[in-house]
Amino acid sequence: MFKKLFGKEEKIDHEVLVSPMTGEVVDVTEVPDPTFSEKMMGDGIAFKPTDGEVVAPIGGEIVNLFPTKHAIGIKSKAGVEYLIHIGLDTVMLDGEGFTAHVSQGDKVNVGDKLITVDLDFVSGKAKTITPLVITSDVGSIEKDINKSVVKGETEILTVHL
Repeated sequence: MFKKLFGKEEKIDHEVLVSPMTGEVVDVTEVPDPTFSEKMMGDGIAFKPTDGEVVAPIGGEIVNLFPTKHAIGIKSKAGVEYLIHIGLDTVMLDGEGFTAHVSQGDKVNVGDKLITVDLDFVSGKAKTITPLVITSDVGSIEKDINKSVVKGETEILTVHL
């Protein structure tokens, strides 16, 4: 990937994501669902949230906002696609407990509010662990996991293109 900087093209070889949620970050292999833990959808990380606000971990475009608002896809400016799947078994809630602040096609910057989820409501009906997976082919990723994170601030992933 390339970006123009003062008339020169500069090769972009990686991008850094910040946490989309406040809580604890763990490896995706700890998600109690084989779709995620076995990386069927892609490699990534997951969050055990303590706050219901989900923000953009990277700038880009909203390429998918599920009608149930439990999952959102972002395509970064470098062309990498990321999926944030809020909770497990949350599709069955049919959007109840979720409020979307963006629409498909919207451009977002790091830290922009994407979705608010009522964690108390959701935790009574589903699991709140939230995977963030890379659904594109990339070179490699570096994970900064097993720590407390703050939405929009703590760096959690470096993706090498």
